[in-house]
Parts: sequence; structure tokens; C-alpha cells
Amino acid sequence: MTRFADRTVAGRRLAGALSAFADGPLVLALPRGGVPVAFEVARALDAELDVFVVRKLGVPGHEELAMGAIASGGTVVLNDAVIAELDVPRTAIDDVVLHEGRELARRERAYRGTSAPLDVRTRVVLVVDDGMATGATMRAALTALRSQAPARLIVAVPVAARETCDELAGLADEIVCPETPTPFLGVGMWYHDFTQTTDDDVRRLLASARDR
Repeated sequence: MTRFADRTVAGRRLAGALSAFADGPLVLALPRGGVPVAFEVARALDAELDVFVVRKLGVPGHEELAMGAIASGGTVVLNDAVIAELDVPRTAIDDVVLHEGRELARRERAYRGTSAPLDVRTRVVLVVDDGMATGATMRAALTALRSQAPARLIVAVPVAARETCDELAGLADEIVCPETPTPFLGVGMWYHDFTQTTDDDVRRLLASARDR
């Protein structure tokens, strides 16, 4: 596949694959990288946009390796295989959950202020990120959102590892992903510009979506 120029271009490409969901969906972005992608999706579908905050739980000493994730509302999803293979003690897991839970709460305040999250009940919900490698954060988001009784729960990402899409198929009603390159290597490999999205970027895009 040809790499996306940036998240904006990826969002427009993804929006083109989501035309079947143009009838009033709720677009939830996984911050921070998913927000510029979701903004383009929401604009194309004339849909409401909000964030759903998820934090990866990194293995102590190997933080880039996910042993699970925590999502808005306190949902924790653990990768038991990684934890067992690396023999991560329960106390270390609890410490990481506590630390990431504090950062999750900080981000929710920073992005939304005192506003309540949008209600997902009986809505068609598109959960958008800039890509999926292991799918740990998306898995936590889907688990948390499913408990809130949406009408349909759709994963929408521009690029992902094919095996991750297969693994998440049982958690979502549908997965929309235009590109599943092999070998996958990592989300950032499929963008020319994969500059980190900032908190200010998130706030600006959310404000722009509200004003639209």
C-alpha cells in the first residue's frame, strides 16, 4: 500500500469507506492520534464527535509493550498471555493501572472540561483510531462501550494488522479498515507524517466539531 501523507488524509480515506453509516452515527475518537482521523470522518458524515479516552498499560521496563489497557469508566483489560510470559507481578500491574488511571482522568478533564460525555445508548457508534497494531487500546474501548448498550459498535481505522482485525471481530459488530498490509510492522510505518498529536490539537478539533 501507499503510505498516508498524514492523519488528515487517512481520515478522509477512511470516511470514504464509511458512507453506509451516514445516518446520524456518533463518532468516538481514541486520543490522541485518533482525533484528527475521527474529525475528518465526523465532518464527512455530518456526525457528532467526542473522545473516548483509553490508556495503554505498558510492561514495567518495557513500556512500549502493552500488557493491557484502561478505558473511560475504569474498565481494565489485561493481556494475560503477555503478563504470564514476562511474569509481571500483580503489584506492578496495580501500580501501572493507578498511574495510567490518573493520566486518563487528567486527559478527560483537559479535553472535555466539565462537560459530560455523549450518551452512546441506542446509538450507532464508530470508534476511530489512527491504526491498530496489537489492538490493546481498542479492545479496552470496545469492552467498556459495549456495557453502555449502543445499537451497533463499529471499529473504524485506516490501517491495521490483519490478525488484530480478526481478533477483535467478536467484540465489534463490524470492522472497517481500508488497509491491512502484510507485514504490518507498526502503525507509524504507514504514515509519512506521524507527528504526535498534542492536547491542544485535540481541544482545537473538538471545539471545531462542536461549532460546525
